[in-house]
Amino acid sequence: MKKTKLHFSLLLAAAIMLPSCSQPKSDDKYEVKDGIICTRVEERPEGQTDVVALRHAPMDSVRIGFIGLGMRGPGAVYRFSNIDRTSIKALCDKYQDRVDGAQKILAENNRPTAAEYVGDSAWMELCRRPDIDLVYIATDWNNHVPMAVYAMEQGKNVAMEVPAAQNLDECWQLVNTAEKTRKHCMMLENCVYDFFELTTLNMAQQGLFGDILHVEGSYIHNLEDFWNEYEGNWRLDFNEKHRGDVYATHGMGPAAQLVNLHRGNKMNYLVAMDTKAVTGPKMVERQGRQSDNFQNGDHTMTMIMTENGQTMHIQHDVMNPRPYSRMYQLTGTDGFANKYPIEGYCFRQVTDSSIVADHENLSAHDFLPADVKDALLQKYKHPIQIELEERAKEVGGHGGMDYIMDSRLVYCLLNGLPLDQDVYDAAEWSSLGELTRISLENNSAPVEVPDFTRGAWNKLKGYHHYMKGE
Repeated sequence: MKKTKLHFSLLLAAAIMLPSCSQPKSDDKYEVKDGIICTRVEERPEGQTDVVALRHAPMDSVRIGFIGLGMRGPGAVYRFSNIDRTSIKALCDKYQDRVDGAQKILAENNRPTAAEYVGDSAWMELCRRPDIDLVYIATDWNNHVPMAVYAMEQGKNVAMEVPAAQNLDECWQLVNTAEKTRKHCMMLENCVYDFFELTTLNMAQQGLFGDILHVEGSYIHNLEDFWNEYEGNWRLDFNEKHRGDVYATHGMGPAAQLVNLHRGNKMNYLVAMDTKAVTGPKMVERQGRQSDNFQNGDHTMTMIMTENGQTMHIQHDVMNPRPYSRMYQLTGTDGFANKYPIEGYCFRQVTDSSIVADHENLSAHDFLPADVKDALLQKYKHPIQIELEERAKEVGGHGGMDYIMDSRLVYCLLNGLPLDQDVYDAAEWSSLGELTRISLENNSAPVEVPDFTRGAWNKLKGYHHYMKGE
């Protein structure tokens, strides 16, 4: 009888609460279905189809035009100067001295001088060049989507820095344009190419962790020493004006590959919480002004439920004195992987006698000993890492993962293969910015994650790096 009364009380409470949840605070683009706030899924324009596993004809060489030569651009020019079968055709920035600096990089690497485009709108002329296959965008976030859309409309493949888009409308613009033009649109998420992440993904795909239950990722990086390096203060301004996880992709990318998002799985809904904004306003005050309505909480947490019953946990904190961390954690039925702050693995049991001489001494409650971990990392080193690791460490770029990212992009284009990251990855990972805001503005209500593939999420079975001949 007590259980019946309790059940009825819970139902009554839910019924009382439901009307207040049926009016999301955001705007009329959203509605509530079964207690979940749903955003609009745009109807696919007539005549378009999805671009899952999109392929182009193989290329003899990849001809590139770079837009944005401030913080990230020069490094990209240097890396491409060290990748075979590439040709850097054009350089673009608002300022001549930055273009001059990139030209110097080309000269130092025995590359020909590239065409120059200087000025606020010079990038459009670069995109119209007939001798460019790939437009590489390394500007501030505000310009990613306008430039990417225009470049695709001019018949160019696109690669852009993270995040690809700042809101859902921009996510849909990228998806619709990529489907319309049938051009590659890749977000340059470099963290999926870090060595530990690549090897752990390989281990997961070979079943070492059993069924994956839960994954974690984050961007925890105190930017206190860097805010003034962003031209026009654009990055702190963005945090001041936008609530939610505005920079989710470094944590999302590796986690998404582990759970095969839009390759047999999808995100169904998320719930977000954040702390009050304390450090953010102080950063604004250091610049000599007041911020009475700083939107971005010092710390944001997001929980995500996937179609296959796995959970994801994503965090964001760029304000406070914490050691750098992307969290990167995997919990499976037979094992566990963790990168920050301690890099290690834990397994229910280890029976591979070629790696562990006395596996009876291993405990499921502790990380593997260092020598055993190192042996596993060697045995399950990802084939991409085996091929590129030595050269990646020489050229650099976040320890080499940037070089692997760019090399894989070139490799796939040269061989006519689907890219490691497609436009749906760009949209899915970037969409957390607005989706978390909607949840936060509605007392951490669950928010549906739209299916940017519009039904094609189950066409592929598992994440895959395509190799020559496939």
